[in-house]
Formats: sequence, structure tokens, C-alpha cells
Amino acid sequence: WTRLAGAAYLASIALLIAVDVAGQTALGAQRWIDIGFFRFQPSEMVKIVLIVVLAKLLSENYDRLEQPKYLLQSILLTGLPVALVLIQPDLGTTLVLLVIWFMMILVSPIPKGYILALLVTGLLLLPVGLHFLQPYQRDRLTVFLNPAADPLGRGFNVVQASIAVGSGQVFGRGLDAGSQSQLNFLPSQHTDFIFAVLAEKLGFVGASLILALFTLLIARMIIVAYRSRDRFGMFIAVGVASMFIFHILVNVGMNMGIMPVTGIPLPFISYGGTSLIVALAAIGLVESIAVRHKKISF
Repeated sequence: WTRLAGAAYLASIALLIAVDVAGQTALGAQRWIDIGFFRFQPSEMVKIVLIVVLAKLLSENYDRLEQPKYLLQSILLTGLPVALVLIQPDLGTTLVLLVIWFMMILVSPIPKGYILALLVTGLLLLPVGLHFLQPYQRDRLTVFLNPAADPLGRGFNVVQASIAVGSGQVFGRGLDAGSQSQLNFLPSQHTDFIFAVLAEKLGFVGASLILALFTLLIARMIIVAYRSRDRFGMFIAVGVASMFIFHILVNVGMNMGIMPVTGIPLPFISYGGTSLIVALAAIGLVESIAVRHKKISF
């Protein structure tokens, strides 16, 4: 993976450019390449590639990371795919890439003063960044603050998701029941709002079990990062764990009305071929690190 990092990064950038130029459009976003039997979403693959590239940069220069140039390199490596994904537009994936970068540099020896300065700068520039968002993206932020202001329009998705989650009560309505999902009041129920469907059908108990399994998965990733024999493996495990944590928190949060709607899938559960392949590949990387933290006996 260290040897392939550079080529994989260039290939992912080329695919993102191809999407921005001639990709397929759906629901107002241009994110897919149609290869006949499959619609491929390059922005999903970029998550894994960025983790590997940053892990290579941070591990190979671990003892020199106090030099500002390595922080700058990490910003440039992350900034290019972030800009290309933002053009599509795909705010959700953009945020995932930024979180991956932030968490990986946070666990590195890069001076925390540099990181704090970047955070302060980012917060000061946030009002400027809001002007570059699409109108529907700004609407999602407004709806998040007060979904009841337009319950039949912009706030419809959030209101229906909250109703679905609450109607599941303790043990759920059952797999073949549930007014919000069965009667199609809940939109995008196989993708963005699938957790609301699960909560309606399985109730608090079923939803809690799903979250407990995700928590166990992430805890194992953190243990793998701690036990890793080398820094490259440690950074990869941290990057993958960060990706999963953000996906789960945002998807579940927006289904419960405590996070803005950003279109981030729930790993292994939301519909989406590329998303599933990337999630499985990420788990495969962490499994590879886990297997090699001690000597293999034959």
C-alpha cells in the first residue's frame, strides 16, 4: 500500500475530474460514472486513498513532523480532492475527508499549536464558506435549526424521520409494519433515512443493538491502532475509525433531528454499491493490520 499510494492518489484525482466533467447526475449532484453494469462513485473511493496517502506521509516523516512543511503537504493532499468533491456538489463526503485529515494529524506529533491555529482560522472563515454552498445546502442548515418552520416543505424529511424513530417505541412495529416506511411518508428510506426505518420497525431495543455493534466495531479499530507494529498501520486504523465514527454519528444524528441532513450513508446498511465496497475494503485494511501485530505461526 505504501508503494501504491502515489499512483492510487493520482488515479482518484483523475476519476474525480472525470466525474466533474462528464459524470452522471442524480438529485442535483454529479457524482457517478456509469460503467454499464455498475454506477461507480469515485468520491467514496477517495476516502480510502486519502487515508493511505496521509498515513504514508505522516509515518515516513514521523520524527520531522514538527516542521510546518509536512502539515502544509497534508493540507494540499487533502485540499485537492476536497475541492473536486465540493464541485459535484457533495458536502457530506467533503466533511468526511476533512474529518479524516483532522483526526490523523491530531494523533500525529504535529505541534498542537499549529492545529489550533488552523481551527481558529477555519472558524473565522466559516461565514465566508457558507456563501459558497448551494441554496439547498443552506436550506438544510436552516431546517436543522427549526424543522417545524416548514414541515410540509424543506423540513418534511426531518419531521417524518423523527416521527418514524419515535413511533418505533420500545420494541418496534415489526418488519412488515410501520406507517412512515410502509406508506412511503419517509423519503430516501433505503439510503439517507434507513436508520429511521430500522428504529420504526425494531424499536429502541433494535436500534440500540445496532449502535452497540457499531460501537464494538469502532472500539476494535482503536485497539488495532494501539497494537499496530508500525506507524503506517496505526495511522490507517485511526483514519478508518474516524471515517466510520463520522458516518455513523452524522447519519444517525440526522435521522433523529440532531444533525443537519448531509446525505452521508450508514455503513453496511444504506443502499449503495460503492459505499459498501469501500466500507468492506476499509475493514480489510484494519484486519490486515490486526493480523500482523504479532508473529504468524504456521
